[in-house]
Parts: sequence; structure tokens; C-alpha cells
Amino acid sequence: MKFTLSWLKEHLDTDEPVEKLADKLTMIGLEVESIDDRAKALAPFTIARVISAEQHPNADRLRVCMVDTGDGAAPVQVVCGAPNARAGLVSVFSAPGSFIPGKNITLGVGTIRGVESRGMLCSAAELQISEDHDGIMELPADAPVGAGYAQWAGLGDPVLEINLTPNRQDCAGVHGIARDLSAADMGKFKDPAIRPIKGEFPCPVKVTVEDAKLCPGFAMRLLRGVKNGPSPEWLQERLISIGLRPINALVDITNFMTYDRARPLHVFDAAKVKGNLTVRRAREGETLTALDGRAYTLDAGICVIADEHGVESLAGIMGGEASGCSEQTIDVLIESALWNEINIAQTGRKLGINSDARYRFERGVDPAFMVPGLELATKLVMEMCGGTPSENVVVGNAFGDDRVIDFPLTEVKRLAGIDVPPPEMKRILSHLGFMMAGNGPVVKVAVPSWRSDVHGKADIVEEIVRMVGVDKVPMTPFDRGDAPRKPILTAIQLRTRRAKRALAARGMVEAVTWSFIAKPSAELFGGGQPELTLANPIASDLSEMRPSLLPGLVAAVQANVDRGFPDVALFEVGQVFKGDRLEDQLIAAAGVRHGFASSKGIGRHWSGSATSDALDAKADALAVLSATGAPMQALQIVPGGATWLHPGRSGTIQIGPQNVLGYFGELHPRALEALRADGPLMAFEVILDRLPDAKQRSTRAKPILELSPFQPVSRDFAFIVDRSVKAGDIVRSAQSVDKKLIADVTVFDVYEGKGIDDGKKSVAIAVTIQPREKTLTDQEIDAVAAKIVTEVNKKTGGVLRA
Repeated sequence: MKFTLSWLKEHLDTDEPVEKLADKLTMIGLEVESIDDRAKALAPFTIARVISAEQHPNADRLRVCMVDTGDGAAPVQVVCGAPNARAGLVSVFSAPGSFIPGKNITLGVGTIRGVESRGMLCSAAELQISEDHDGIMELPADAPVGAGYAQWAGLGDPVLEINLTPNRQDCAGVHGIARDLSAADMGKFKDPAIRPIKGEFPCPVKVTVEDAKLCPGFAMRLLRGVKNGPSPEWLQERLISIGLRPINALVDITNFMTYDRARPLHVFDAAKVKGNLTVRRAREGETLTALDGRAYTLDAGICVIADEHGVESLAGIMGGEASGCSEQTIDVLIESALWNEINIAQTGRKLGINSDARYRFERGVDPAFMVPGLELATKLVMEMCGGTPSENVVVGNAFGDDRVIDFPLTEVKRLAGIDVPPPEMKRILSHLGFMMAGNGPVVKVAVPSWRSDVHGKADIVEEIVRMVGVDKVPMTPFDRGDAPRKPILTAIQLRTRRAKRALAARGMVEAVTWSFIAKPSAELFGGGQPELTLANPIASDLSEMRPSLLPGLVAAVQANVDRGFPDVALFEVGQVFKGDRLEDQLIAAAGVRHGFASSKGIGRHWSGSATSDALDAKADALAVLSATGAPMQALQIVPGGATWLHPGRSGTIQIGPQNVLGYFGELHPRALEALRADGPLMAFEVILDRLPDAKQRSTRAKPILELSPFQPVSRDFAFIVDRSVKAGDIVRSAQSVDKKLIADVTVFDVYEGKGIDDGKKSVAIAVTIQPREKTLTDQEIDAVAAKIVTEVNKKTGGVLRA
């Protein structure tokens, strides 16, 4: 929402500087995003006269000008390349040290082709006044030489831009902003009564509203004999200052009303309207060419204003080109209506139209201003264009519902912790348009029609507090009681944080991808259920809630590959949607590696970095599980993974067959083809929500585990086992013999071939025995080794290899 300071002063009698007004607006909830004070920015630029303009001795297209800057000093030499530079020209001069906004440079004394230049004659584009850069600015001959250009040109009116929250639709007009500033003691609010204009004849055009839910109220009148043309200079300047283009008086008046009073209107050329008007739902397949020149195809969910010929306007959004007003308009219909906010928002989103009218109607306008807004517009049209008005035609309800709230005066203290005297409460509320009646501890507060966001006691407290000042609310420590402090982060939040750190430590880069993917990708990863399909997707290829993080990561990796960065390792921790309900969402951690992006590092290196493989994906998955507190001893690695993984180069991580934590491996060629990705790609995905909760343990202090002073002993074993036996089962069997003595068990060799029977394999393990109480004798070590052999044979059928 943009407005100028002078525009604001039309509604607020104030002498406060613009900076103070901006600070107050932000403090009361109308955040000021910017102040464009062109007079301040253009202060160094002055009006000057060119005394002479001679040809540059070393350049055909340059002139050496002597310029009178009006300061009484000697003329200044300026080298200028503008084709219109000539003696006697009055233009805009910039001295050395000035910042040129259009070029984003600070001017200095320069030498151009051997001739010194001590300033610059400026074009309108260089001052960012317009896009005209064909030559330097040409001012009237009587412009005062030496005067500041900005002040002379009337650019001393700052433009403020505020960021409105959706509930403050009343401040989508300058009138409402002034009301708030008045309540904040920034000046006196100007709110003269709008006098009705008597109609000279009955309006010949009638209105029928077929669905009052779509159009609760409709007001209209006809003006005959208007003379449409350019609007007055003050109105054009006001519209230009906020970025609008003046068109003609009738259209400019509707734009002015939109920004001045937050009351969008529409004008029809009465000669182009056939018969009476009907407010109705559009019929399937109807079309309308709107004022933006685009043709729209309509459906039954769109509310329109139609005549006997067809649709003439998209209700509350944009008028039609066929019935628009031009300089030939003689009779004009002015429409002021109320529209259903939800329907306006749906129509605008469906058709892709973002208009000033839609912005206000979808937030809600003041219902009680429907008819007064029509009267004010009629007055402006008669002042600028003349004409004879008809009587008003009003259909439906011209007033909003009355809202009265029982408000305890102690509520401000209870909710905000500040003491505000009742007279001050009444002053604030009355300035904001509320009415407060009663003298007891509970008073009656009537809510004004333009504040549809106020519904209860807390809303009234908010109005009072924002005017008194949020900075007046005391800082009060929260009483935590004597109970022990609870953790700030939940278990899943901790897991998420630790998973991200673990993957980043492995050289992977975090990515954040869309939560929506294409339907084929969703079906490939086990999703695509109708319940998880978006009703209104932002794009056709983003129609499904993602069942996995991998499609988005693969797309991100491929985008890097396509741009010449083939060695990529990306990860993401986020929500996935499993099952057939939106509520079935889980937190997953996933990663993808491509090219020379193994766990050894990114890119090729003389030390032997290799391309990534399935074991890198396995290591990534195990790193996440270890960091997030998974019971590593209980994990099982099962060959083969999900359908989207290569069956011979993948695995499943589980805690028993009923609790699958995730998968790792190389993506299946079929999956690569469906995702349009170049392989090979190594990926993993684990579901953090499926990790068992950590067991509650005693908080008693435990002795610090000290390093043993005794020498560890290492023994190697090679077992002949069936090919189907898993190496992990052998490792767990050996570890279970004596958990206090056996510190580590690792696999260092797997062999199949000559000397090994068919269907068998040799698995070699290294067992580290760490004594803690004494040095073990050879007999004790041999006894442990014998137990290991026995236990492995018992659990896996393995026998020592000869």
C-alpha cells in the first residue's frame, strides 16, 4: 500500500515529520517498508543554464559546455555527449561528489578525451524520474538558475509504502491509515460527512441479484451527459506518485477511491450496456475479454455482472473491455457493491488475476460505506466531468451486522500487564471508530463496520495496547515453578538436528526440495494415493505429496550434472507422506551421491578418490542411525532393498522384519529412466520416526571408563560357512562370548574359490581381547578363543578353516 505525505495530510491534520510518522506506523502494526523521499535523494541537483556549447577538439559526438550554476561563481566546464546540448538550454546540473541514482555512481572530476569535466548535465533517466535517456533534461527558460531542482519540480512529497497484514483491510485506503495515526496522537483526523446527492430522475437500468451469498449488496446510479477526458493535474500526480497510470477522469476516479477509501468501484459506459444488469454465476464456457486485454474462459464458480448481451464484468475483480469507458462516453453507470470474500479469492486465483479490487474485496471492505462510497464517487464525477445523476438503485443489505462486545476494563491489565486508565481507553477506542458505553467494571463496546477482524475481548485489548505502545508492555519473567526443566527440543527435533550434522560431517551438502512431486515419481516410490493428491497444485508436475525425499534430491543432483558439476553429494532431512492420509507423515533423512563423490571426498584426487558406490550409501545411512541414537548392535543388514533400488547392489536396514528403518544402494535403471537422471546414483533413506525411543536410565553418576593399562590381544579366525550365512551373524556370535573382554570384532576377508567347497565361503574375522583386571595367560586366551569357535559353530554352523 503506497501513499504520499501530502495525500495523508488530506485526511490527517499533522505537522509531524515523515520519519516520526513512519516510526509510529510501524509501532501500531502498519509496518513501513520504505520511504521514497526523492527531494532528499535529489538535493544535490540544481538548475543551471548552458552559456556555450563548443565542439570537443578530440571527439565528434562530444561538446564542451560552459555552465552557469547560479551560485555567483565562474562558469563550470562540463563535457557532455547529449545531442540536445546547446547554448541557452536550461537543464539539471550535478556537481562532483553527487550520487547519480540512475547510474549508481558517485560523480567525480574527470578528464574526457583530454578535456577536464567538472560536473554533469543530467537526463531524466539518470535521475530516475522517467526512462527518457535520449538527451539531457530541457527545463523552461524561466526556471530559476541555482535553485534546487527537486523542490522546483515539486518532488518534495515523500512516498511511503506499508506492508499490510491481511486483517487490516480498513488500512488499504489512506483514510483508514490517517484514522489509526490520529488514535496514536499523530494529528487530528479529518472525516467530513458525505452528503447524499439527490437524483434527478429514476435510474432506467435495474439490477437483479440471483445469489445473495455471492453479492450481499449492490448499489448503482446513472449519470447522463458527462464529458470524460483527462483527470485534473492533482489527481494524475497522486496516481503517478504511487505507480498508477492515469487513463481518463472516470477511470482515475475509481482508482482514487480504491486507494483513498479502500472502496473499489466500477464504471460502465451506459451506451454499451444492453438492458438490465444481473449478478449471477457464470455459465460453463462463457468468455470475457477484460480490461487487461486478455480473454478469460469462465465456469459456474465465478460471479459475474451480465446484461442481456452476456458477461460484462468479473464481479469484484476486473471489468470487461466491451463496456469500458472512453473519452466518447456520455452516460456512465457507477457500481458500488459487496462481494463474497472467498469467492473473489477463488476466482482471482483460478484466473490468475491480481487487481487492486481483488486485493481489497478478498479481505473484506466496509459494508456500511457501499452507498456513501457511491455518493462520493458521484460527487467527484460531477466535479470533473459534469453530468446529471439518477436516483440510487440499492439491492440487498447496505449495512453490516451490529457487533457489541461486553468488555471488562480489567482485561487490558490481565492480558497485557499494563495499566491504562478508562478515559484513555475510551479516547483510543473512540478515535478508532469504536463506541464505548457504561461506567461499571464491564462496559459495552460497539465495533465499527470497517473492522471485521474484531470479534472478542482480546481483539479490543490489542487495539488499546498497540496505540499505547507495545514497548510499554513490561518484561515479566515466566514462573517456571520448582519442577525440573523439561527438554526444549523433542526427540524427533534432536534426531533431525543430529542427522543433519552427521551427514554434513561426511561431506554432503544440505538441500531443501519441494514437498510436492509429479504423480509418476510418487507412484515409483510407493505414493500417488488419491488422498495425497493436491486439489489445487501450483504446477502440473507438482501434484502429489512426496512419499520419499529421493525424487527431489535426484532432480537437484541432475540439475547440477546438467550444469557441469557431476560430483555431487546432497542430503535432506524432512517430511515424507506414507499411507493414504495427510496425517501419515514421517521425518526421513535421505542422501544421494553421484560421480566422484564418495565418502573419501568430492572429486578426483591423486590420493585415490573413487566413484561412489553402494557401500558409501550404506555408510551414510549407518552414520545417520548412529548419530540419532539407533541401537547399532540390534541393526540387521538384509541384502536387497526397495523396488526403486538395484536388486543386487542394495540393502535393507531393519530391527527385525517388522521394523524396517530404511534402504541403501544404487538406484535401479528403471528408476533413473523415470526420474530422467544420469546414473549411476547411490542413495539411502532412513525413517527417523521409526527409531525406538531410548530407554529411561538411572541418572546416578557412573564411574568414568578408564583406558585399560593391560596390553590388548588380537586373534584371527577364518570360518568355513554356507554361502547364505551373513558375516554380521558371525560377528555378533563372536561378540556374545564375553562382552567385557571382547572389545571389537571386524571382518577382514571373505573368500570363495579354489580350496573352498561349492556353496561355501570363508569369512575371516579379527577379534580384539582387552583385559581390564589383569594380564591374561595363554591358557585364558585360548579358552576365550575356544568359546568363540564353539559359539560361531553353534549359531552359524561355521567351522575353522584348516
